[in-house]
Amino acid sequence: MPKTLLLRHADRLVTMDGARREIPDGGLYAEGNRIVAVGPTADLPATADEVIEARGQIVIPGLVNTHHHMYQSLTRVVPAAQDGELFTWLTSLYPLWARLTPAMIGVSTKVAMAELLLSGCTTTSDHLYIYPNGCRLDHSIEAAGEIGMRFHACRGAMSVGASKGGLPPDSVVEAEGAILADARRLIETYHDPEPLAMQRVAVAPCSPFTVSRDLMREAAALARAYGVSLHTHLAENASDIAYSREKFGMTPAEYVEDLGWTGRDVWHAHCVQLDEAGIDLFARTGTGVAHCPCSNMRLGSGIAPVRRMRDRGVPVALGVDGSASNDGGHMLGEVRQALLLARVGFGPAAMTARDALEIATIGGARVLNRDDIGSLEAGKAADFAAFSLSGVGFAGALHDPVAALVFCAPASAALTVVDGRVVVRDGQLATIDLPVTIERHNRLAAQLAAG
Repeated sequence: MPKTLLLRHADRLVTMDGARREIPDGGLYAEGNRIVAVGPTADLPATADEVIEARGQIVIPGLVNTHHHMYQSLTRVVPAAQDGELFTWLTSLYPLWARLTPAMIGVSTKVAMAELLLSGCTTTSDHLYIYPNGCRLDHSIEAAGEIGMRFHACRGAMSVGASKGGLPPDSVVEAEGAILADARRLIETYHDPEPLAMQRVAVAPCSPFTVSRDLMREAAALARAYGVSLHTHLAENASDIAYSREKFGMTPAEYVEDLGWTGRDVWHAHCVQLDEAGIDLFARTGTGVAHCPCSNMRLGSGIAPVRRMRDRGVPVALGVDGSASNDGGHMLGEVRQALLLARVGFGPAAMTARDALEIATIGGARVLNRDDIGSLEAGKAADFAAFSLSGVGFAGALHDPVAALVFCAPASAALTVVDGRVVVRDGQLATIDLPVTIERHNRLAAQLAAG
């Protein structure tokens, strides 16, 4: 028999189900990795193999992070890249990233995932698009398995270097045949299409300014032959738009439509500068967007029109983006920033606290093309997080704890459960030795910076 788990007596349990129920004195009961029942504590079984008391806590579905570059946690706040816009920032950092090693990929993935888990995030993607010195996506996948996080590993790629009109130096690009062959290998080795899968693979050429038209088309054909998702960066800032118009004679949205990069199996990061026709295209085709507010602010890229996207039916999720353009990976902090940035750009009605939480949970599930995560309902994955309401940050806000979780200073999770397994307990990571991992990460980061 699978192990059973009972969480009970939560001050408020946020389901994000179809009715968006918020249950006082709520709880859930899980068998193995699957939720069996959700409701008031009095309606749930009285015992289980593991019983978690959640008095004084708010419980939410595990947050879903749909865009990240975890290796970048090794290059936070690099002085030369602190004050540049996207293209300047990238060209400052490419030489450092060219020195990445397999050990650096593994440890940076663990550190980035630890940061996410401690902020209530249970599912993440990662877009690894640079593979020097024997680095492989396998190193990220192995790290995810060790730390215990639900993972969508994106096989990124760059194939057009500076000598061919691209942005990256030639030293960090790959041959397109090798890129496609490795993507095929990764899908066949690691992708799990089954419900409640812990591990999936997506095909993810980096961006329109780092790969060719041919690679974009062939990547789409490969992904669809295997039934996996597609991911890339799009319309991130004004320079991105200018490059697309000059190089392709199209807007970014027109370009991806021409390449077949629209549909429910596609999600694009950023879309800050997506025009009205592009929003309509994405709504019509069900193409997803990973909104990355902290990164967009840090690089001065602008404010994505999230309200307009959502009003027209575009699937929108959240992403913390790379730890060198956000310099943090606190997923609940990203939820708060999404709320505040939307209001700066478009007024206080542009986003509510519950809108922001919805984008980060069920919105993330939709963008990743999953119907088994993102809400607390019978049959779905036992992925959830609990936050204590007793801290000073929530003082005076308990009349609406759901809104308080978003409006108030970002809290750390007291509990994070992934696939029915407790990975954060009493605010501490339970699966790896985090202090030792951080010490190793800092040592390798110093080596990388020193050359």
